[in-house]
Amino acid sequence: MLRPAGLWRLCRRPWAARVSAENPGRREITSGVSPRGSTSLRALNIFDRDLKRKQKNWAARQPEPTKFDYLKEEVGSRIADRVYDIPRAFPLALDLGCGRGYIAQYLNKETIGKLFQVDIAENALKNSLETEIPTVSILADEEFLPFRENTFDLVVSSLSLHWVNDLPRALEQIHYILKPDGVFIGAMFGGDTLYELRCSLQLAETEREGGFSPHISPFTAVNDLGHLLGRAGFNTLTVDTDEIQVNYPGMFELMEDLQGMGESNCSWNRKALLHRDTMLAAAAVYREMYRNEDGSVPATYQIYYMIGWKYHESQARPAERGSATVSFGELGKINNLMPQGKKSQ
Repeated sequence: MLRPAGLWRLCRRPWAARVSAENPGRREITSGVSPRGSTSLRALNIFDRDLKRKQKNWAARQPEPTKFDYLKEEVGSRIADRVYDIPRAFPLALDLGCGRGYIAQYLNKETIGKLFQVDIAENALKNSLETEIPTVSILADEEFLPFRENTFDLVVSSLSLHWVNDLPRALEQIHYILKPDGVFIGAMFGGDTLYELRCSLQLAETEREGGFSPHISPFTAVNDLGHLLGRAGFNTLTVDTDEIQVNYPGMFELMEDLQGMGESNCSWNRKALLHRDTMLAAAAVYREMYRNEDGSVPATYQIYYMIGWKYHESQARPAERGSATVSFGELGKINNLMPQGKKSQ
């Protein structure tokens, strides 16, 4: 996959809507965006959410934001494919951390009756991509969802949840707003994302400055994801991982595109700046260690896909432990028990 090109910058802050389960078409204006610096008492405060809002707003205001949409559009299409794999329609759906509507553009009105698009960046909502589905745009924080219990038949989220400070609580809120037998389908960056960039920066900074600081945001491990979904109340879980590799002319073009996607680091412990010599050294290390035959350099994006269902009594359930009437050891004897005519078929 080859990268297009681009650039990025900053902005401000807003309001959201509380949606009633009884009347989802009515919206009361309320503060759905978290107060500056606020977070759950039990959460680690890893990310500066106000900075992330500014990064995404700045990115969405650029003259040609589509230059940087290639990765999010690809993952959005894969989320939509998973929606279509479920043979049912969803009258009311929510796209959490929708950005410019990267999932909605691949969905149709036969599958989705109405779609609520939620994001912390007002400019992303204003510049959303076209879709045939009726949509409602709501400015709200993924960590503080302004919806009532049992509201949505489907919740989707693409490349947004890796920036929340309290992922367990965010998953619990998603479970809370889903109707019984509702489904959550999400995607987020995995731990091996941008390992080439991380390694190059660490080696260069250690060599030039005698130590290194984190320049790539921390990501959730795939081993933890299933546990977090189960703890939030989801069942019939599916978690799988995929990798997308994009080739860039060099390290600086990669960093430019990350800024253009609104994916720049917003960790509180990030280093304010890197010296010019360190950056040049990192670019040289990157090229030396990972260069392709054509001179480009690869960047790996690891994607975790997750599916979880909210319990309903109609769902299939495993039999109770010890209720089996045949052991696996006896399965090999089946051929001897079958009539000769059925064996030949």
